[in-house]
Amino acid sequence: MSKKIGGVVALAGLCALSLFLVNCGSSSSRPTGVLYVLTQGSNGVGNNVSTFAMDLNSGGLSLVNSNASTCPTAATGTNPNPCGLPVDILLDPTGATAFVLDQGAPPCPSCSPDSNNPIAPAIYPYTVGSDGSLSPLGTGLHRSCGTNVSNCSDTATAMVRDAAGQFLFVIDYGSSPTPGYPTANSPYPSCPHVPTAAYDVCPSISVFTMTSGTLKEAGSPFYLSKIPSALSAITFTPPGSTSAQELLFVTNNQDICSQNCIAPSPHNDNTVSVYSVSSSGTLTEQPNSPYAVAAVNPLSVLAVNTNPAGQNSGGLFVYVGSEDSSGGHLYPFEVCTVVGSAGCTQQQVDQTLMFPLATCPAISCEVPPSPAGKSPVAMVVDPTNNFLYVASEGSSQVFAFKINTTAGTLTALSPNPNLPTGSQPVSMALHPSVNNTGQFLYTSNSGSDNISGFSLSTTSGVMSSLPAVATPAAPSGMTAR
Repeated sequence: MSKKIGGVVALAGLCALSLFLVNCGSSSSRPTGVLYVLTQGSNGVGNNVSTFAMDLNSGGLSLVNSNASTCPTAATGTNPNPCGLPVDILLDPTGATAFVLDQGAPPCPSCSPDSNNPIAPAIYPYTVGSDGSLSPLGTGLHRSCGTNVSNCSDTATAMVRDAAGQFLFVIDYGSSPTPGYPTANSPYPSCPHVPTAAYDVCPSISVFTMTSGTLKEAGSPFYLSKIPSALSAITFTPPGSTSAQELLFVTNNQDICSQNCIAPSPHNDNTVSVYSVSSSGTLTEQPNSPYAVAAVNPLSVLAVNTNPAGQNSGGLFVYVGSEDSSGGHLYPFEVCTVVGSAGCTQQQVDQTLMFPLATCPAISCEVPPSPAGKSPVAMVVDPTNNFLYVASEGSSQVFAFKINTTAGTLTALSPNPNLPTGSQPVSMALHPSVNNTGQFLYTSNSGSDNISGFSLSTTSGVMSSLPAVATPAAPSGMTAR
């Protein structure tokens, strides 16, 4: 199963929540941060959360423990992954609860009965102690899938929450083979629809409300006709308005069915879907969505709002990491949130129209994509929304860009526009500055079983490499506080 996952960003909590608190208000003695890293181990052994103490003077890491299991059921020889591999982790806004997403284990049509152990994806909660320790995992939350939980047996990919911690969103691949494949004679209908059997699960987005560290499903899953690859949520208040709006952006890289359920060729559909999120968590796909991306494999997405509160000096920009014939690139888009800005009309603002970033109205003026190595699988932005960092899994590098907060364009930082990581980075976490003295960025490297660290300038965004730190086998998702 692929270990590619969306990047997870969690800001540091208040000093009272920091691990090993020491003189929180002092500039000469700073609290220690915490980095949580999922590890996928080997053959079901080592599916854990590893906890690292973070020296906020140097960015150095030291392993505290790696004993928090990500599954309540012990692995066996015939069922080595009873919960599926852990792929994503995030914290609630207070840093008091951690949530781990296990991808589940879909049914295996060709497997023998004793090795076919389908199980639904689940989110497991952990209570975070004042010392940064994690409690034994709580009861896993499975999303609803009709009358039979086996109908949930698809594959969770990634999750993200909004900044306020009101909602948590999860994307799922669906069953394998997907409904409608591999031939037009499939007994299952086209997606989307509520699943009727274990091999009839459409890709989906699930929405959960977050209250005091507790998750609750906000209605039925939103079933999709395209396979999602990444997601990003953003909440913003348009200038001149008093009402906050929330949008969810989801990249798609494969259609499920075309007309009469004939598999499309080529299979990649290369789009970004945009959904509005109601106060109850209901998703509504926006007019003109999905939007085409001029690349063959969208892998990551990040929405960035550079408008200061109540002002109109910036914009809402969306960056999509994709593959094309010449490697990985970031494709920039802008969303209409203000009438007159970038030529947006009132109707386009009402529809939150998204369009490729351009320097003038003509199509020929579209801003070209920015090179970002091979397979840009994860992105994070610093707390000021001035600097964007991208992990390239295929070329094992981190790329750094300055965001033009007015125009949305990206400029590679100098010096050190990119630096090497360990092999195959799949996730990123950023710990923001304490007393404006520097911040730290980390990548989990699934191919070399280690963490790469970088010190970031708060003024220029420039990266400096830190010593790599070994982890248990196959690190995946990560988050920092």
